[in-house]
Amino acid sequence: MVAIQTGRLYGIGVGPGDPELLTLKAFRLLQAAPVVAYQSANDHESIARSIVAPYLTGKQIEVCFHFPRALDPEAAQELYAEAIKPIAAHLSAGRDVVVLCAGDPLFYGSFMYLFTRLADRFITEIVPGVSSPMGAAAAIGMPLCYRNDIFSVLSATLSVEVLTTQLVNADAVAIIKLRRHFDKVRQILSDLDLLDRAKYIERATATDQKIISIEDVEPRDVPYFSMIIVPSKTQL
Repeated sequence: MVAIQTGRLYGIGVGPGDPELLTLKAFRLLQAAPVVAYQSANDHESIARSIVAPYLTGKQIEVCFHFPRALDPEAAQELYAEAIKPIAAHLSAGRDVVVLCAGDPLFYGSFMYLFTRLADRFITEIVPGVSSPMGAAAAIGMPLCYRNDIFSVLSATLSVEVLTTQLVNADAVAIIKLRRHFDKVRQILSDLDLLDRAKYIERATATDQKIISIEDVEPRDVPYFSMIIVPSKTQL
């Protein structure tokens, strides 16, 4: 009996929203793969799939998986393991699987949870994608940092103390995961006299992108895919 060769696992970054930001390599692998997998919330369409929808062949097996959010890491282990079983089954059967990831697979990406559980069992390749801070800076049209500037990416879920310390110590910052934490972040920026430099953007590079004055943002309407950029004050 000839042993079945396992499939390859590909984690491809599909960028922050604009389908044309997909790399040529990601496009090639996407169209060649017999199985395409993507993460989505239980009650929402997959953002990653919607970005590459024009490039799907219509003949591929699609696997939608769900990862829990805001759970204790230990409590989530069993749920993560269960979610990836269909992907592991396709790989074990010899089928290559492309996993879509908004932005970049290894930059706050859902693919990381597959990578840590499957990369030691299957040949794995990662294709970088345009990350949201880069897409946001390009959409707003401003340099992020110059020369030896320190650039930090901060989660709005951090405490006031940690956010304040990090903002003081960085020259340029991208603040992600705003949603319910927008008011807190805006107040910190005001306390640090950074509001005049701060820029707010929703769904950077996507067709429904919005760039709004940070003082005009309605906190109740802030989506998950939003960001505040505080660029460097250095000018060259």
